[in-house]
Amino acid sequence: MNNKYNPLSRKKEAAPLESAFKDLLKAYRIEDKFQEKSLVQAWPKLVGKTIADRTTSVFVKEKKLFVKLSSGPIKKELMMNKGKVMALIENQFGKGVVDDLVCF
Repeated sequence: MNNKYNPLSRKKEAAPLESAFKDLLKAYRIEDKFQEKSLVQAWPKLVGKTIADRTTSVFVKEKKLFVKLSSGPIKKELMMNKGKVMALIENQFGKGVVDDLVCF
């Protein structure tokens, strides 16, 4: 079996933990899922206490971040600042983790 495609093969040199973790995610082809879950977990820190307290659900589906909010004015404010939120996400998680933000 070719070592390039065998996720259980070991490298000869020692790798830093972060690098080894990224290699593992890549080997099992779960990088995107990990990034999506990390984004959902970081939502309160990303948007702040006011929005986080009024968020009832956050999930990613088909490269879209769905956010359910309990406050109409907060929902409107978030949609007006959608570009800023997307920029924050790109800065923290990289481009392409999500392509759109949907508030409901």
